[in-house]
Amino acid sequence: MILILGGTTEGRHAVTVCDEASKPYYYSTKGESQEITCVHGIRLTGAMDEDTMSTFCRENDIHLIVDAAHPFAEVLHQIIAKVSKELSIPVARYERNYPEHSDNLIWCDTYDEAIEYLENHKIDNLLALTGVNTLAKLKRYWQNHETWFRILDRDESRGIVEKTEYPFDRIIYYQQGEDEIPLFEKLKPEAIITKESGESGGFMQKVEAAEKLGILVIVVKRPKLDESFISVYGENGLRKFIERAVPDFFELRTGYTTGTYATAATKAALIALLTKSAWNEISVTLPSGEWVYIPITSTSWGDKEVSCTVIKDAGDDPDATNKQAIVSTVRLNTESRGVRFLQGKGVGVVTLPGLGIEIGEPAINATPRKMIKREVFKVLRHNQYLLPDQSVRIGVDVTISVPNGEEIAKRTFNPKLGIMGGISIIGTSGVVKPFSADAFLRSIRREMDVAKALKCERIVINSGAKSEKFVKSIYPELPSQGFIHYGNFIGETIKIASELGFKYVTMGIMLGKAVKLAEGSLDTHSKKVVMNKVFLTEVSKEAKCSPETIDAIQGITLARQLWDIIKEDEREFFSIIIRKCHQVCATLLPAGELTILLIDEDGAITSL
Repeated sequence: MILILGGTTEGRHAVTVCDEASKPYYYSTKGESQEITCVHGIRLTGAMDEDTMSTFCRENDIHLIVDAAHPFAEVLHQIIAKVSKELSIPVARYERNYPEHSDNLIWCDTYDEAIEYLENHKIDNLLALTGVNTLAKLKRYWQNHETWFRILDRDESRGIVEKTEYPFDRIIYYQQGEDEIPLFEKLKPEAIITKESGESGGFMQKVEAAEKLGILVIVVKRPKLDESFISVYGENGLRKFIERAVPDFFELRTGYTTGTYATAATKAALIALLTKSAWNEISVTLPSGEWVYIPITSTSWGDKEVSCTVIKDAGDDPDATNKQAIVSTVRLNTESRGVRFLQGKGVGVVTLPGLGIEIGEPAINATPRKMIKREVFKVLRHNQYLLPDQSVRIGVDVTISVPNGEEIAKRTFNPKLGIMGGISIIGTSGVVKPFSADAFLRSIRREMDVAKALKCERIVINSGAKSEKFVKSIYPELPSQGFIHYGNFIGETIKIASELGFKYVTMGIMLGKAVKLAEGSLDTHSKKVVMNKVFLTEVSKEAKCSPETIDAIQGITLARQLWDIIKEDEREFFSIIIRKCHQVCATLLPAGELTILLIDEDGAITSL
């Protein structure tokens, strides 16, 4: 079982992650003010002391504590540290993103240090944005100086104000989403004091507003956490940690895309090139803005270039590139600025339009290119990696290689997409979720994009290579890119075709999938739906099949046996199946024309 200590934005994210498992967990907050829905979580309220938390963890078999509490909840952090050590329970600290310490701000380790600074610099008008629980810590200052406090509009907060004897006429209530500047202009404080609360605490909004108005900013640094806490960042970071710490919590593991791994290898190689040192792990930013950390397998130096290797982990997704090495070789280019992508071994080259990449370019998709460029520019801008001669125009050449890519590509859709000589570096989210449907549907869309770019008005969708082979003879003028496999995802494939505006869609279908589709199942996977003999009996009666045929249907184990059971004068049976398939699918293609071809085991085709 997992125990989440929340009450914050990070707590909400932790709940989102744990709810994906559809298994119970505990979510604990000090009070009841946070509105949150835990679909599978058990909600706990009330502060826990050390004995209470220790007893709770023992009695409920807690295997992991997720500390998603406020960074300034020092007492709680200390309790968590003691309990985790006592019971040997790992702690994942769900961290916020914190901007680097700016020299324009006054950084203080404690509130006492902040008060000393204020008094030493004779600051007599202060706006405190540190929260109601810091009234007591700043009392020595506000008793003698003009001070405003902004707090949450809660009875609990007002009780604390009354207890500390702070004047209510100096209280300002926080309004969700309010702009800081009007308040700062109205009060005209000499300084504001705030906590290092990170991005989710609105830290930068306060700082930027104050700096715009020339107001001094004093920041109380966040307390240090126990060294045993393991920091995780973002929902994917937390999920990966849970997968390792509580292996049976999620049924399937997540992974990262080839684009994410190529980005990590590139960033590590560039840093190594500039610093002459290798890193074992590197952080990269996903398209969502979340950070993830990727291990670097090896680093090697060449003539004015560095290569870094990573090993892709696709989690439990049946990905052809799982466990494969991805290599990025980086060298500086003094002839041009920016990033130039070069083709490496095992990465394909684009030969057809429709993929959003120029013909002749290495098959590195748009999102991985953006990710790589962002990390490259981030490294070059960082003052730690200043180049020897800043006057020289510097570009970066990036060569992505996948040693086994050419062989892997034979098991993918790449040749039909016009990607020759290797695999693609792909990924739109940077994350591989353990659902093969996602990857398959993305491939279908990409294939249709190519067919659209080739100006195909018709596409022919098939369940696989077998049905495609039989249907191709009917459309000899259609290029190979116009034939697309739908696997089991008939409904989703037709929807994509409709979204892309295809006028004509032909579906080749074998009888096993046809009988499931005719009954209304747009996903024909055997795990989702099985052959229904009751439905087949109803169809056979509608087709006026003989009693002998109807009885024979009860004994079949595979739908294809129907080809042998249905007599020649009962072939209306198959026409009814086709019509029912059409009724199920036609609404998904409202602006197009759908043709359905029913194919037998020998390639004979039946249509309406």
